[in-house]
Amino acid sequence: MAQTKSKQSISGAKRRFKILFVLAAIFLAWAGYTFLNQSNQHDAVQEKLMSLESNRDLISQELDSLTTQVKLLNDPEYMAQLATKEQGMVKEGEQQIFSEQP
Repeated sequence: MAQTKSKQSISGAKRRFKILFVLAAIFLAWAGYTFLNQSNQHDAVQEKLMSLESNRDLISQELDSLTTQVKLLNDPEYMAQLATKEQGMVKEGEQQIFSEQP
């Protein structure tokens, strides 16, 4: 009878160990899948972030250019040069000279 209890307790311990091992294996598989999935998502977000930062830099450069252009357009001397160059306008008493372009 003592030997039967001993065999039962050993087989019960083996069964508990197998169950625990299976649960641990399932948990590790889930943890690995979750890690890989999140790693892929992290890489995608990093790529998007780099793209957005690149766009931000381009937009910042364009903003600087437009700000400079606005400052120039508020300068009367620059506006006079622009009117003469692009529209062919001249001040009273001035005469426009044309030259042939090679």
